[in-house]
Amino acid sequence: MPFILYSTHGNQKNDMTHLIRKLAASTAAIVLAFSTVAYAQQHVPTPVPTTDVAASSVEMGGPALWKVADDDTTIYLFGTIHALPKEVDWYKGNVAQALGSSDILVTEVIASPDMANEMQQIIMSKGILPPGETLRSLLDDKQKASYEGAMTKLGLPIAAFDQFEPWYASLMMSMLPLLKEGYSPDSGVEMVLTEKGGKEKPRGQLETIEFQMSVFDQLPIKSQIDFLIQASDQVDQIKPMLDAMVAEWLKGDADGLAKLMNEGLTDQMLADRLLYSRNRTWAEWIKTRLDTPGTVFIAVGAGHLAGTNSVQDALAERGISAARVQ
Repeated sequence: MPFILYSTHGNQKNDMTHLIRKLAASTAAIVLAFSTVAYAQQHVPTPVPTTDVAASSVEMGGPALWKVADDDTTIYLFGTIHALPKEVDWYKGNVAQALGSSDILVTEVIASPDMANEMQQIIMSKGILPPGETLRSLLDDKQKASYEGAMTKLGLPIAAFDQFEPWYASLMMSMLPLLKEGYSPDSGVEMVLTEKGGKEKPRGQLETIEFQMSVFDQLPIKSQIDFLIQASDQVDQIKPMLDAMVAEWLKGDADGLAKLMNEGLTDQMLADRLLYSRNRTWAEWIKTRLDTPGTVFIAVGAGHLAGTNSVQDALAERGISAARVQ
């Protein structure tokens, strides 16, 4: 996916509009798990049986899958990787059976034809610094050196994101190395699930795009800058780190994945905003959904279903157990 960057000379307003449109589409594609509808609905098998053994005894060899159920409702919980190399093969076994048996596929957000335009509008309203202020003016000398060094490594002009708030530059800093190294939202889990579910599979969402962008935008400026500098310092390691996460995800090692994905979130406010508070909200959604008969397949970022304060932990606090079925 190419990235077209415009200079700040000439028609500055049009240049910024084009830049935001390009970046907005890419942000939505990866961070918000863009997906499109494709193939016809598949054969619907019977639901996956709940295991009666400890999670540690469940056969590994595929991404982890959990099941929450009562007398007339079944809800599957599946952790996703929003962008993957195209050669990764994971859709099989209980995951395929669970999706096929479900009445609805629920993801964090639902893609729509107007999503790129919506993202552009949100970023214009939330992600642009006030006139006369630049991103690099918010950084001290050490932070600026780290940031400018990372931009140079990515082959970008050091002023490319000067008009963006730190949270948005952080997202781009985290995603660009992956796009350059073959990771693609077209191969991401949400895309595959949408295609395999078929165009007639009903869809649902847990959040909106505006809410997800607000999670970052409402962070204190210090947390935003910390997020940016962490991404800058580790720009060479972003792809190897995700490679390691994908390996743990493919093995179904939720504990190993949690260590890689979540333990780096040392900023507690950032961790709560990005993960824990959302996990609690989703647990409430699941609790309420159990009152409605049917079968639901929920797919959210794998970090939400791993480690302490996970969705499963939030469910347990509400007296609801999630059994590992793959």
